Amino acid sequence: MRAALDRYFGLSRQGTNIRTEAMAGLVTFMTMVYIVIVNPAILMAAGIPRGPSMVATILSAVFGTLLMGVYARRPFAIAPYMGENAFVAFTVVKLLGYSWQQALGAIFLSGIIFVVMTVAGLRAWLAKAIPMGLKYSFAAGIGLFLTFVGLNESGIVTLGIPGAPVHVGDIRSTEVLLAILGLFLMGILMTKRVRAAILIGILAITFLSIPLGVTKAPEGWVSAPPSLAPIFFKIDILGALTWGFLAVVLTIFIMDFVDTMGTLIGVSARAGFLDEDGNLPDIEKPMLADALATVFGALVGTTTSGTYIESAAGVEAGGRTGLTAVVVALLFLVCLFFAPLFTAIPGQATGPALIIVGMLMLSAVTKIKFEDFTELMPGFIVIVLMSFTYNIGIGIAAGFVVYPIFKLAAGRRADINPGLWPLSLLSLLFFIFYPY
Repeated sequence: MRAALDRYFGLSRQGTNIRTEAMAGLVTFMTMVYIVIVNPAILMAAGIPRGPSMVATILSAVFGTLLMGVYARRPFAIAPYMGENAFVAFTVVKLLGYSWQQALGAIFLSGIIFVVMTVAGLRAWLAKAIPMGLKYSFAAGIGLFLTFVGLNESGIVTLGIPGAPVHVGDIRSTEVLLAILGLFLMGILMTKRVRAAILIGILAITFLSIPLGVTKAPEGWVSAPPSLAPIFFKIDILGALTWGFLAVVLTIFIMDFVDTMGTLIGVSARAGFLDEDGNLPDIEKPMLADALATVFGALVGTTTSGTYIESAAGVEAGGRTGLTAVVVALLFLVCLFFAPLFTAIPGQATGPALIIVGMLMLSAVTKIKFEDFTELMPGFIVIVLMSFTYNIGIGIAAGFVVYPIFKLAAGRRADINPGLWPLSLLSLLFFIFYPY
C-alpha cells in the first residue's frame, strides 16, 4: 500500500512521505472546516435550508478535493467559496430579488463554461499570459488577506466605527489572550523547526478553549446528515438565461475565474510548484477539478466551489502531493457524521494559523520589481485591494485592468502578453456590471 501510494502520488520525488501528507491534510482541513457551518448560515439568507445546505457544502468539498487529489495530484482543497456565497445570498437574492434556484442555475452555467474552456486549453493559455509581477502579487496579496482573516477570526482585530473601520480587540478578554497564546505557540514551535507546529497549536488552543469557556464541548459525537432532497437538482437554468440576469451570470463567472486563477498561482508560488517561467505545469488539471466541482456543487444545491486559500496552511505543513487533498476529502466525508466534533474548533485556534501562513506567503513581495513603477503599482493595487475590500477577486481583477494601462503609459506595449488583453477586458466588464 505504501509503495503504491508513493508511485501514484510521487511522494519520494517530492521529498515527502505519507505521514507528512496526512498531517498537512489535517492542517488544511482544520483551517477550513468552518465552511461546514458558515456557508449554510450565509445561504440561509437566500432561503436555502440550513441542514440540506450543510450536506451540499460537504459533498461539494469531498467531490472537488478528491478530484484535485486523485486527478490533478495537487495538495489543494476545494470547497464553496466565501465571498461568492455572500454575493448570491445578499446581492442576487435579497437585493436584486432573484430566486436561489436562478442563482444556482447561473453557477451551473458558469461551471459548464469553465469545463469547456479548460478542456479547450483556453484557461491554461490565459494563465500563462499573466506577468510574473502579478503572479507574485497574488501570493503576497493572499498572504495579507489570510492574515487579516486570521486577525478578525481570532478577535485580535474587530470591526470599528465609520472613520476607523477596524479596531484592536479587547486583549484583556480570554478569547483574545487565547488567540495570542496560539500565535506565540505556533511561532515558537516553528522557530524550533517543528513540522507539526501549526497542527499542534490548533489542537492545543482547541483543548484549552473548552475549560476556559471560549467554546463548548460537542454535545454529541455522531449526528446523521439531514436529507438533501429540498435542494437537490433544484437549479433554474432557464431563469438564469433571461436578459436581466446577464449581469449576474457575468459577475459570477468572472469572480470564480479570477479567484481560482489567483489562488492556484499564489499558493503554487509559495509551494515552489511554478516552473522557471512562472507557470504551473499541467495547470489545466486543477482548473478542471475546480470547474467540475462548481458544476457538481450547483446540482447538489450550493454556490461556486473552488481552490481554497487555506490550502496554503497544508503546504506550509509540508503537503506537496495529491495525497494531502485526498486526506482533506476523507475528513470532510467523515464530517458528514461527526459535524458537532469538528465544528467545536474555535476561531482562536484557526485564526493564529492563518496569520502564520499569511506571514510566510508575504515573502513573495520581495520578488516584485520595486524599482520598476509599471510593475510595482499594479502589484501594490492587487495586494491592498485583496485585503482591504475583503475580496480576492476584486484585487486580481484590478491588477488585470491596471497592468496594461501603466505599460502603455510607459511606452512598453511589448511587455504585454497578448493573452492578457482578454483578462483585462473580462475584469473591466466585472467592474462595470458588478451590482454594487
